[in-house]
Amino acid sequence: MTTKTTDQLRNFGCIPIGLPALGELLEDYHSPRDKVSAMVTEGALIRLKRGLYCVSPQITGQRLSNELIANHLYGPSYVSLETALAFYNLIPERVVTTQSVMTRRAKIFETPLGRFIYKTVPEDYYPLGVRQETSNPRAAFLIATPEKALCDLILLRANLRITSEKAMVTFLEDYMRVDLQEIKNPDLSILDGCIATNHKATELRWLRKVLEHECL
Repeated sequence: MTTKTTDQLRNFGCIPIGLPALGELLEDYHSPRDKVSAMVTEGALIRLKRGLYCVSPQITGQRLSNELIANHLYGPSYVSLETALAFYNLIPERVVTTQSVMTRRAKIFETPLGRFIYKTVPEDYYPLGVRQETSNPRAAFLIATPEKALCDLILLRANLRITSEKAMVTFLEDYMRVDLQEIKNPDLSILDGCIATNHKATELRWLRKVLEHECL
């Protein structure tokens, strides 16, 4: 690989890139696709799925962001559930799998960077409580707010039935190991919006009471 090609790859940083962009970069090669395959074998590129790659940190000098990759791998989607809670330091465990939420069909991707899981939520519920975070000035990704990540956790937990505020605290602190004291001034309007969609509204009302009484 030439120095020019290496420098051009470095410019992509940690942002995932598709075959069209790589094809433009490698247009001087007789077979750009073969060159891409060779670059994967050499370790210059990491193949995320068919047609989507990221440049090796050894070339860019930038840490890869699984949250950013998750947005590009299958979307539109946002990072949520335990991945988001770990991002905000609300749970003590290191999360290996990157979990996201979307309105399309649920899916799992196995990549060299780990497993990426996508779960489905209703369309009217999906856009509430989502914000943009950055892993570096060039890498912005969509992620649930802490409040929405908790709502997603409850919405997507099969057979979860909670009928009191105490039971919700037990579920969050004892079962999910959520540190409620780390949730500062929660935005209860996000809870109100999620409750209004009428998806697991009873459980989400108990969650709202917990956040109101424990975190304000």
